[in-house]
Amino acid sequence: MANENDMPSNEPQGEAAMHRAKPSPQTRLSPIWIVPIVALVIGLWLVYDNYSSRGTMITLTMPNAEGIEAGNTLIRSRNVEIGRVQSVQLSDDLSQAVLRARIQPEAEAMLREDSRFWVVKPRIGREGISGLGTVLSGAYIQLQPGSSSEPQREFEVMDTPPVAPAGVAGLRVSLISQLGNSLRVGDPVSYQGFTVGRIEETRFDAESRTMHHQVFIEEPYDQLVTESTRFWSASGIDFRLDADGVRVNVDSIETLLGGGVTFGVPEDLPMGQPVDNNTRFELYTDEDSARQGTFNRYLEYVLLVDDTVRGLSKGAPVEFRGVRLGTVAAVPWNFTAPQPDSREQFAIPLLIRIEPQRLGIENADVDLDEWDARFKRMFTLGLRASLKSGNLLTGAMFVDLNFREDLAAHYVPESFSGHTVFPTTSGGFAQIQAQVTDLLEKLNGLEIEPLLTGLDQNLQASESVLQEVRAVSESLNQLLNDPDTQSIGGNVNRTLEELQNTLEGLSPESAAYQELMSTVERLDRVIRDVQPLTRTLSENPRALLFESIETEDPIPRAPRE
Repeated sequence: MANENDMPSNEPQGEAAMHRAKPSPQTRLSPIWIVPIVALVIGLWLVYDNYSSRGTMITLTMPNAEGIEAGNTLIRSRNVEIGRVQSVQLSDDLSQAVLRARIQPEAEAMLREDSRFWVVKPRIGREGISGLGTVLSGAYIQLQPGSSSEPQREFEVMDTPPVAPAGVAGLRVSLISQLGNSLRVGDPVSYQGFTVGRIEETRFDAESRTMHHQVFIEEPYDQLVTESTRFWSASGIDFRLDADGVRVNVDSIETLLGGGVTFGVPEDLPMGQPVDNNTRFELYTDEDSARQGTFNRYLEYVLLVDDTVRGLSKGAPVEFRGVRLGTVAAVPWNFTAPQPDSREQFAIPLLIRIEPQRLGIENADVDLDEWDARFKRMFTLGLRASLKSGNLLTGAMFVDLNFREDLAAHYVPESFSGHTVFPTTSGGFAQIQAQVTDLLEKLNGLEIEPLLTGLDQNLQASESVLQEVRAVSESLNQLLNDPDTQSIGGNVNRTLEELQNTLEGLSPESAAYQELMSTVERLDRVIRDVQPLTRTLSENPRALLFESIETEDPIPRAPRE
């Protein structure tokens, strides 16, 4: 018997599908699962919170880990704890220490490309004592935030604090020198005695054998550094004895104790325009050398000196009648080069520089060819160079230029190792030596025998005179020793006493003086009485014998015609 379902159906397939029942499963969540789900969410939150609160892990490298302890050494910024060192170990090549430190999340923004780390510990320097607080608490690592937009997680720890904070406005320039001086990081850079910057970095270039110093000048003092600026080393005190005398320069106490760098613009140069970062300057030994470095256009001449050059050194002045025109460049110079054929004896070659800029001529106006032609013309007029003593105390010498008209006709052009020879003449001690030699020759030419004979006769005559003087002195001694001569003093005293008594008798209070005065008065009256008689006799001498006849005065009359 066949199944009902196997019978063919005349209904369409679509309608059968529509009326067929489709059971749907029930998706019901049991309440028992709520607790595990909540626990899972809480656990995930705790894990995230714990991970996020741990902070960022960074890597620090340093030459050695002195004073650093894993788990104890803190990382601070502005004296606020922002992290801690987690581990300390050696690098793979064993050349340095590697520190793993964790920085708190709120300080993660400080980790930039130009951020700086250094170890804070007790230090004693020219600026005083710092880091005393770490004596009890231990060393810690200081973080200086950077201003770069690039994040970074690996840093090098500096042994000393940075000179200038990151992002501080200022100017950085490079100083190059061949001095090998002992400038160190942190040494002051001063302008007219006022500290305006510091030395940030020093390094030695083995290839060029030069010292490179990076200097930071604070704002607004960076405008003082221009194209005409010169830098020189300030050792604190500069004591020098040379041809110019004794010179003592004293800088600030800070440079006196540790040295430093000073800069300025020489008086004979314009101020110039401010420079940009990383501009290179030459570092001179002292202020005088820096000033000499401005004379960069010069003429070189060779002096062939027959005199001694003891006391003449490199840098000595070349002067014309007290005005400095140049500098001695080398003593001696190219000593083994062949001498000119016109020379009969060996001369010591010296190299000098004539610097027209010393006369106030601008660099652009210096025509070296014109100056060379001018000097060659003056050679024919008698211009000569000689060595003279500039300081009797030190024996330092300088080159003096002056005209010798008597030598003008004897000039012969010469050259030495491709340089024009500046004509010279003996001077200073050489002239004194020549004069002494001439004096000795004249003394040798004198006839000494007649002089000695005359001197002997004069000595004999002097001896006889001395004998006579001795005899006179003996006679005088005998006269003085005579008792009569010695009594003269007593007689003179008695005579003076009698004279004094006589003078006392003539004093106004004495009777003799009063009597004398009355006599003088009577004599005066008599003289006044006699005066009329003498007048009459003077007018009429016969009046003494005849009586006087009174006559009338005659009346004048007119003459007859």
